Order: sequence, then C-alpha cells, then structure tokens
Amino acid sequence: MANSNSQDTFISRIINAPQELVFEAWTSEEHLQHWYAPKGCTVHFAQVDIRPGGGFLSCIRNPTGNYKDCWCKTTFLEITRPEKIVCTLQVADANGNLLTSREAGMDPDWPDQTTLTVTFTPQGDKTLFTLHQTVSTVLAKRTGAEPSWLQMLDILEEHLQPAGAR
Repeated sequence: MANSNSQDTFISRIINAPQELVFEAWTSEEHLQHWYAPKGCTVHFAQVDIRPGGGFLSCIRNPTGNYKDCWCKTTFLEITRPEKIVCTLQVADANGNLLTSREAGMDPDWPDQTTLTVTFTPQGDKTLFTLHQTVSTVLAKRTGAEPSWLQMLDILEEHLQPAGAR
C-alpha cells in the first residue's frame, strides 16, 4: 500500500457483533450518525455518497468549544462487502474545499491526506475489526486521533448491541 510503513497506526479488536452488521455500521449514514465521533462530540454529515468513487463530507464538533470544528472529506477507493473498506481522509472546510493541516488549525505535522483501510473478519458471531491509517502512531497519539478512534470503536460496539443488552 502506498505511503504505508511500520510506523503507521494499526488498531485491532474483536467486536461483539456479526461481520455484516459491523460492515453496515461503516457504510450506512443512519449508523454512522450514532458512533462516528469521539465521546462528548457530535458528527454532522454535509454530503453522503457511500460507494467506490463517492464519499462524505463530515464535521466532528466538540461542544466544549476547546477545539475547532474538524471537517474531513472522505473518498471511498474500495468497498468490498462485507470484508473491506479503503478510503482517503482529507482535511477540508465546510464546503469540501481541501485544506492543509496548518490552514485548518491542526497540528502542522498532521498529513493533509491519509489512507484508511478497515477490514472485517468473521469470528463466529463476532468480528475481528482491523483499522490501518497511514499516519505514524506517535503522531496519532499526540494529536488525539488514535484515542479518538478507540473511543469511537467503544461507541460503535455499544451501538451494535441489542437494546436489552445495553
């Protein structure tokens, strides 16, 4: 994979939900609305077109006001149901215009674009979920990106549990 190396960010976990449901949670705006933001934040989708060549424009908002709104343009490169999603994540403004990290007020070391690959492997009635983002783990931890992914996956797993199990 282009731009990938041993310094990239990798997160794996077993999610207590079937593969098809976990995949659906990544490809359905209805599901994404519930979990695609870290704890205490909200997500807004300005555009949604989930198909190869399509994408979405999203904004993660922190209600405390300590951070600026974080707009991101996602472009899907590959969607293989229900095993794999590959997309680019690019820093953007509210109109979808691409920005540099510095222009967006982010850590200047954050890349203007990363590639995200997520895979979903069945493990009985559970799913082995793996995330690979082309950004160094050190930078992902320093900027809060890695802890945000971990929180979002916690929220995702809770969202996918049957109502009586929550």
